[in-house]
Formats: sequence, C-alpha cells, structure tokens
Amino acid sequence: MELMREYKGVLIALAALAVLLMASVVQVPETQQAVVVRFGDPIKKINSFDPKKDFGQTGAGLVLRIPFADRLVRIDKRLLTVDMEPQQILSTDQLRLNVDAYARFRVIDPVKMVRTAGTPERVQEQLEPILNSVLRRELGKRTFQSLLTAERGQAMQKIRDELDTQAREYGAQIVDVRIKRADLPEEALESAYSRMQAAREQEAATIRAQGQKSAQLIRAEAEAEAARTYAEAFGKDADFYNFYRAMQSYDYAFGEDEAGTTILLSPDNAYLKQFKGP
Repeated sequence: MELMREYKGVLIALAALAVLLMASVVQVPETQQAVVVRFGDPIKKINSFDPKKDFGQTGAGLVLRIPFADRLVRIDKRLLTVDMEPQQILSTDQLRLNVDAYARFRVIDPVKMVRTAGTPERVQEQLEPILNSVLRRELGKRTFQSLLTAERGQAMQKIRDELDTQAREYGAQIVDVRIKRADLPEEALESAYSRMQAAREQEAATIRAQGQKSAQLIRAEAEAEAARTYAEAFGKDADFYNFYRAMQSYDYAFGEDEAGTTILLSPDNAYLKQFKGP
C-alpha cells in the first residue's frame, strides 16, 4: 500500500500521458482525405487526392495532431454524387421533357473545400441548383429528337464543362454528368405515338401505291413483250395463227363451262371452217 501511494502520482501522470498520446494520434484510411483545422483555420491536408500518385502513396495512416487545438475534417476521397430533382424542361420544338440527371465529382482541394463550403454535403447542396440551371439552359437549346442522337453527348460535355467551372470554386472537380431519363409526359407520349403511327401508316400506303404502280408497269411491259413475241411467231405462219385462234374460240364456245348450251349453226358457216380441213 505504501508503495502504491508512493507511485500514485507517477501512475496518474503515465495515464494522463497515455490519454494525451491517444488524443494526439488519429488514423486516416486510404478512402479518406482529411484537413487539419487549428482554432477554426484549415492549416494542412492529409492523404489528399493526387492523380499523379498511386493508391497508398499519398500519406494515409497514423498522423499526429495537437489535442484540443486541432480538429480533423474527414472527406471521402472517392467519387461523390449530386442527384438532381426531376424537372420539366421545354425543348426548342415546344415539348415538355421530364428530365432526371446526376453528376459525379470528387474533392481535389480539401483545404479550399473546407474554407468555402465546410463539408462535402454542403458542396452537394451548392452544386445541385447549379446543375439544374445549366441542364435546363443547355437542353432548352435543343430538340427532343437531338437527345436521341450523338448530339446528346455534345450537350452533356458542355454541361459537364460549365458545371466543373463552378465546382472548382469549392475545391471540387466534376468527373461526369449523365441523364438517367429524358421522357415526354404521358399525355405527350400518347400524342407522339399517334403521330408516329399515322406517319408509319402513310409511309406504308405510299410504299403500297409505289408497289402497285411498279407492278402495273411490269405487267404492261410483259404483256407488250408477249404481244410482240406472238406477233413475230404468228407472222411467220398466218394459217397456223388462224388455226390457233379458232381453236381458242372453239374451246371457249364449246368447253365444259358451256355444257348444256345448244348452238345451231349451218355446216357451211365460216365459223366452222376449221372443222372442214384444208
């Protein structure tokens, strides 16, 4: 007991030193970067994003700080998202589009971010209305059809560049901007479908009319060619042509379809001359 009382002060000092040491050492993982704020003033950054350095080479791990004087603001080092509230945008062809988009960003200057915004959440709050404004202005210059072509990529690039300029004011970098959906309202969709159906029906009618016209031309040319062929063939033997035409007439007059029909003709009738022989 006397020994304990003798070293009590030492034990208390060691315990206080251990607590002070534990409060002086903090851990910054690879997925985070941190800013040391001393009495409200950001003084340095730890494990900040550097595109020229490999993962694990930017200073993550255990770091020292002054207890009760230094405060650490932790910032996610990975990509963060700004989600835009769905809104209606009027295109140049007077169509109201329901647009839903998002942007990806990362904090590249954590000290500047802490000074201007304080936290990444505040950066997201600041960038969301800017994204809405830039998206509305850029898409409002274009038609709905252009958003279904390669021109959409050009529009997104312009939106990204303009939003990135604004994000740099908060120590952030816009990596990408994407449109999740850009659709017409339900009533506009029904109207668009009706117009598309009418256009397709009109196109089909035009194709059918052109096909009928082509078929008539081909049939007329074939019949003319057949007539020329018959004329050339029969012109070489007029007697055979007369005989052939007479046989066709007899087949039509006395064929099975005419069964039960009585025709009275004189044997000397010119119509029956092919039955008499030469």
